[in-house]
Amino acid sequence: MTTPHEILERHFGFREFLEGQERVVEAIVAGEDVCVIMPTGGGKSLCYQLPAMLLEGITIVVSPLIALMKDQVDALAAKKIPATFINSSLGQSEMDDRIARMIRGEYRLVYIAPERFKSERFVRALAPLSIALFAVDEAHCISQWGHDFRPDYLRLKWALKDLGQPQVAALTATATPEVRADIIEQLGLGKFGRKEPRVFVSGFARHNLTLGVSHVKSKADKLARIQEYVRQLQTGIVYCATRKNVEKVAAALGKGVVAYHGAMTPDQRERAQEKFMSGKCSVAVATNAFGMGIDRPDLRFVVHYDIPGSIEAYYQEAGRAGRDGEPSRCEVLYNYADTRTQEFFIEGANPTREVIAGLYNALRRVCGKDGIELPIAEIAELVPNTKNDMAVGSALYQLERAGFITREYRQGSRTYTTRLVEPVKAFGDLEIDYERLEKKRERDLGKLAKMIKYAEHHDCRHHYILEYFGDTETGEGCTVCDNCLSKATGPARFPTDEETVMIQKALSCVARVDGRYGRGRIVQTLVGSRSKDVLDVGLDRLSTYGLLKDLGADYVWGLLNTLIRTGCVTVSGGQYPTLSLTELGGEVMRKQKRIPLALPEISKTTPKPGRAQKGSPTKADVAGDYDVALFEALKQWRRENAERSGGVPAYLIYPDRTLQELARVKPKTEAELLEVKGIGPAKARMFGAETLAVIARAL
Repeated sequence: MTTPHEILERHFGFREFLEGQERVVEAIVAGEDVCVIMPTGGGKSLCYQLPAMLLEGITIVVSPLIALMKDQVDALAAKKIPATFINSSLGQSEMDDRIARMIRGEYRLVYIAPERFKSERFVRALAPLSIALFAVDEAHCISQWGHDFRPDYLRLKWALKDLGQPQVAALTATATPEVRADIIEQLGLGKFGRKEPRVFVSGFARHNLTLGVSHVKSKADKLARIQEYVRQLQTGIVYCATRKNVEKVAAALGKGVVAYHGAMTPDQRERAQEKFMSGKCSVAVATNAFGMGIDRPDLRFVVHYDIPGSIEAYYQEAGRAGRDGEPSRCEVLYNYADTRTQEFFIEGANPTREVIAGLYNALRRVCGKDGIELPIAEIAELVPNTKNDMAVGSALYQLERAGFITREYRQGSRTYTTRLVEPVKAFGDLEIDYERLEKKRERDLGKLAKMIKYAEHHDCRHHYILEYFGDTETGEGCTVCDNCLSKATGPARFPTDEETVMIQKALSCVARVDGRYGRGRIVQTLVGSRSKDVLDVGLDRLSTYGLLKDLGADYVWGLLNTLIRTGCVTVSGGQYPTLSLTELGGEVMRKQKRIPLALPEISKTTPKPGRAQKGSPTKADVAGDYDVALFEALKQWRRENAERSGGVPAYLIYPDRTLQELARVKPKTEAELLEVKGIGPAKARMFGAETLAVIARAL
């Protein structure tokens, strides 16, 4: 029988699972319901994509990422995995054709937008399918206690019933213990004769992210800070709370920037997203409408122009930086006055009884036999003493759930047709849980209060976030947040014998990589990381691999900084700086010279064995020292190949880091090509011959 490891290498091109993936895959293949909490960049998608190749039947993936479904399906097709998607971008005939092909067993995976499950006709069409797995991505959207509740997700539990209660996998990047319990309850995990669901919580720690907060007095200060990020780190996302701020910041940054917000047309949003994801543009300025599924791996910064509404929202958005495991910066530009915007959003998401009653009376007054077709802003004008259009939109949802109105979306329109349900119910007869609404409002305000506390926190920011999510392995501090960095080192002194050995190990690792890698890779090597980036280039075979694993990545990162400041290690110039041993460093390593060092403090707690750790700086430092002309030739070939393949994002062929490694190693045979990080058997089969030809022509 084919094993998960064989599928992993043959179709996905990986030698090893990332932390937490293998246990999830094994549970799904064994037929168990699972709830998976895995941080952004941790590889959630593979947790259901790989089992889809082993299970008997089709895997349905519910995802709100309409703009990215085609990219995801194209990426699977490139891996020889039959997949498709169904969402509102398709006409009825195309949708019927894809459903027919699903019934014939032509697909392994089908991505479906959650709103499709509103249609009873659509659910009936799926009923004959042999569904092996029903995967719910971004599962936090089903919980009203989460940070991004989507009403369409509530219909999934009824769809599951009509589809025969198939096995379910719920996956998300951020969920508190309370939200996890709600996900399990809403989706019925572990019910209908199945065992209790397995809950997998991968470590929330992102040691390659430097977290910080800047207290700013004005918008000019914010823009100056953002411009400095763009100048130094070049690639990233600036999040703004409102459309108005997005447009102002994007205009101030000028060329090379895309704007993205919910008021843009679907075509405008798609073009902006494609431009950013393909690498044609390096910076996106966006509201939180730009988010889920953004998996561009080389983002070196995420800056929040306005304070987010919750820790969940912040950590999910910040986590889009550094998905390649390389060091990246995440910063909140904080001014307490900005919290009023988030309070406005909370009021909008949680309408009071008075707002709902005012809307009820207005609709009874203006809705005739044919109903009304008006945008929410115009409906809001009919409701007395209401200034918040968002609150009216939320109240419409409550009245629809209570059976007072129906709302129908007309294709190609930005409005709904609203009709009263006959017989018209009296307001007092509507089943609306006002107590629950008020509790949710209080809870949302509590989440904002904790986000404000984070911004004003004076101790370890990583610790604060991990504790919020119930991660018990929080430790006591780090060297990768602004607060801990400011107090990471003590006075310079001569190291003890034990510390001397530790320093020798670190310097020895720098010597062995011989100027090929930056701080991130060296830290990962010294702490014994099992990440793909380490394994693919054979760093796990170095004699220094794992020598400092008991100290943890945070300490090793601080140690390397000390060795750089004292001149034992030098940092190369350029966009991707690498580390090399100096003459002084060699003398210290061989114990020929003893010098005083300001060493970081060792935490009282150390990481558990086997938990992957990563280092983190304030700037990017990935492998460098490559042939720039060859790199540009490979980029041109990649761009042309992407266009020939229907405009797929260029990074799906090879990310920039793989092109840089190719330009440094310059392989001449397929065997040498397979030694390059980021190229497995699947990539070699698809692009190997062309890659080698480009290299040969350039040499």
